[in-house]
Amino acid sequence: MSQHKHRAPDRKVGLWALLVGAVVAAFGVGLGLWVSGGADEPAAEGSSPSSPEASAPTPSPSRTYALSAAPRTIPAVRSHTPARGPGWRPGPGARVVVGDAELADEGRLVARELGLRYAGERDDVRAGDLRLSLNDDEGADPESYTMTVRGGRVNVSGPDEAGVFYGTRTLKQAVHDGRTAPEGVVKDGPAEPVRGFMLDIARKHFTADWIEDRVRELGDLKFNQLGLHFSDDQAFRIESASHPEVVTDPHLTKDQVRRIVKLAAARHITVVPEIDSPGHLGAAISAHPELQLRDAGGVAARGAIDISRGAAADLVDDLLNEYAGLFPGDQWHLGGDEYRALMAADPERSYPRLAAAAQEAYGAGGTVADLATGWLNDRADTVRAHGRTLRAWNDGFFRDTSVRPAEDLQVAYWTGKEIGVRQPVEYLNAGRELINYNDEFLYYVLGQPQTFVYPTGQRIYEQWTPRVLRGREPVDARYDDQILGGSFAVWCDIPDAQTQAQVAAGIRMPLRATVQKLWSARQPPLTWTEFQALADRLG
Repeated sequence: MSQHKHRAPDRKVGLWALLVGAVVAAFGVGLGLWVSGGADEPAAEGSSPSSPEASAPTPSPSRTYALSAAPRTIPAVRSHTPARGPGWRPGPGARVVVGDAELADEGRLVARELGLRYAGERDDVRAGDLRLSLNDDEGADPESYTMTVRGGRVNVSGPDEAGVFYGTRTLKQAVHDGRTAPEGVVKDGPAEPVRGFMLDIARKHFTADWIEDRVRELGDLKFNQLGLHFSDDQAFRIESASHPEVVTDPHLTKDQVRRIVKLAAARHITVVPEIDSPGHLGAAISAHPELQLRDAGGVAARGAIDISRGAAADLVDDLLNEYAGLFPGDQWHLGGDEYRALMAADPERSYPRLAAAAQEAYGAGGTVADLATGWLNDRADTVRAHGRTLRAWNDGFFRDTSVRPAEDLQVAYWTGKEIGVRQPVEYLNAGRELINYNDEFLYYVLGQPQTFVYPTGQRIYEQWTPRVLRGREPVDARYDDQILGGSFAVWCDIPDAQTQAQVAAGIRMPLRATVQKLWSARQPPLTWTEFQALADRLG
């Protein structure tokens, strides 16, 4: 044994050690930066003591850490338990391992994004690992997750693949731009089950690549629905085998749609298709002029199909059945809004053919509103057979009709401007579930026609919540369980008003503000200025 390990230290060295110890106690965090590779980092390779004094066992400062702070992410995490430690960042040789085969896609994706090696299912533990696993937390929100950063490793776990995926999004943002995921435990999950973005690809053609870029953006922000409104008066934008005559150029091919759907599924985003009817069918009607709705004077009602004709139902049902195979998600939007016949002051007088059909179907008291409600219910029957959950615009629901809309129809509430306007609480008091599409906050309408103005992220962030269904006033908190969430929507009324790139830039901050308010019901932890700065840093 070397005698140097038993000699008394030099007086000057001893005084220096005492001084260092005092400084460490007062400023431990700063001194921790003296050691670049961790508390147990060895001396540089090849170094050796050059004298007995150099080899003396002098005390060295131990690494000390302040309590960690929650990671800065969009949306903000809902709970973080701080701890002391170095945190985690991707490093050479670090692996992504999974505890369950079902998480292979999530593991490969985050490994690719962070420059790590995907090692598959492994039980061994190594420094620097990122481990993804499913837990047995029965009854927990499948979109919830726990992210634990401890001892130079990270574990992301959840009751379902969706929650684990969202945990990887938090980690990805936390380490963005060379930063460190903080030590401690994040417990997180969404306040609202519906966090949507709806895109009007009927009035304006968006390329498949552009839509795929939005899917990646939505996934990183923890959105879980992408609505595609692909049929309207101006165009019908997806390839069709059952009725190719209704399709407009340019349009998406089915292969392109399948790639979008597959990419969305990998990001745990459900694509929600919408073939709006009985209004907004102008493109389909142009190929079938015999199905055009006309008033008593023979004037065509723009975009409206004649719902008294059996061939009209056959055409729409053919399309609904065809696209149910293309969009395998469990959600479907039936439309139902702005049917021209019901926007007339006296629908029965203006559209006597519809009035006669209503009386034949529902008796002497039958109305055009009854007939339209029956149409919506029949289309719901068609899609429900494919196992879908259904929604329709709020102005497709009418009061005082003898025919009631199907009980399982969710209300996509967007406006308070329709004829016979109905307040949101009417639907809520009737027991309906609502999705918030408030057109004063969540409608990005190209060209800003009528009274629309482009929404800003700041206005959404500071003034809107899921309870603000119409205008600016929230409904009572007792309806929270019936309000499923919300959806930001892009409508292309004046399609050339903005390019694709301008749309992407214009909706960037509104999307981030929207998901923040859908993910957490609490007041956001950051000011708008701080939130915007964070968004700029994260990209």
